Amino acid sequence: MDVTTLAVALISVGGTLGGTLGGAVLSQRASRAQAAEENRRADREREEERAEQAMQAKRDLYATVNTAARAYRVTARDAVEAAERGEAVDPALLDAAKEAWAEQYSQAQMALSYEVLEVASALNRSLGVGYSVVKQLSSSPQLDEGYQRAKKWFSDPLSDGVYLLRVTLRHDLGVEIDPHFEQVRWQVLNKLEAARKDLVRQLAAERAQS
Repeated sequence: MDVTTLAVALISVGGTLGGTLGGAVLSQRASRAQAAEENRRADREREEERAEQAMQAKRDLYATVNTAARAYRVTARDAVEAAERGEAVDPALLDAAKEAWAEQYSQAQMALSYEVLEVASALNRSLGVGYSVVKQLSSSPQLDEGYQRAKKWFSDPLSDGVYLLRVTLRHDLGVEIDPHFEQVRWQVLNKLEAARKDLVRQLAAERAQS
């Protein structure tokens, strides 16, 4: 075999080996890129799953908080109306509603956003005053006036407060978006707080007369 023939043979073999090795390197790179993309996709899916689980937990919490607030107000209002009709009122029902709300509110404080917590805290204070209204009703020196005051409290300011909590929860979840929400929230909160403070003064004055 002359030198020229040998050189051609070596170049041919080298080209074949180089092509094989180059193909193997490209294949490995493609495999690594595919594996990396699959890992990124899996990470995204896990993150989306965690986000959805967190959102569902938030929805569940908000639903129980809203339900407990509504039940507390309705139970107290029903107790006032039953007493006015001269019917027997089971105090355990109101106490159970009060405890259910207190438990949900306590749990929610660690998870609520600032805007929601502000509303929930104001409502908590107002529900507490409503509880005092019911408990103090039987000793009111002006019973008819006491009934009217109690019914007005549960049907107007406190009802608005419970509704504001519902709207605020839905707004925080992105279910109900209103560009004027913040303005309305402040208006209702201020109205609720003013009514609560006025009612507290009335109850204190009534106790002083007893």
